[in-house]
Amino acid sequence: MNLVPISISDAREFVTRIHRHHPAPQGGLFAVACAVDERIVGVAIVGRPVARKAQDGWTAEVTRLATDGTHNACSMLYRAAWRACRALGYRRLVTFTLETEPGTSLVAAGFKEVGRTGGKSWNVPSRPRVDRHPLQGRIRWEVA
Repeated sequence: MNLVPISISDAREFVTRIHRHHPAPQGGLFAVACAVDERIVGVAIVGRPVARKAQDGWTAEVTRLATDGTHNACSMLYRAAWRACRALGYRRLVTFTLETEPGTSLVAAGFKEVGRTGGKSWNVPSRPRVDRHPLQGRIRWEVA
C-alpha cells in the first residue's frame, strides 16, 4: 500500500461511494489517498475546522476519511494527513468519530481522545432542516 496524490473532487467522489454515514464535505484544504496496485482503497479530506471556535489558524480537521476496509489504510491516512499539516505549518489536527467507533486507527496514528460531544439535531423551529447524519455522541481526537 502506498500514499498517492488525489484531488479534492476525486476524493469527494470516493467518499460519496464508500462512506457509511456521511456525505462528502463541500471542500477542503487538501486530500490524500492510499492505493494498492494503482487502485484507490482510501482517502482523507482535510479542511478548516467545522467548529468556528476551533478556527484559530493553527488547527486543521480531518473532515472525512473513508476506506474500503483495507487493513491499516485508516491509520496510514491519518498519519499522512498529520505529516502534511505539520509541513504546512499547522500545530494541531483534530477529527471526530461516533461513540460507537473504537478509534483504533487514530490511536495507532498518534491521536489522543480529548473530549466528547453530545449528538444534536440542527433542526430548529426558526430554521427547519432534515438531519442526514447520526445524532449520537461523538469523540474528539487530536494530535499536536
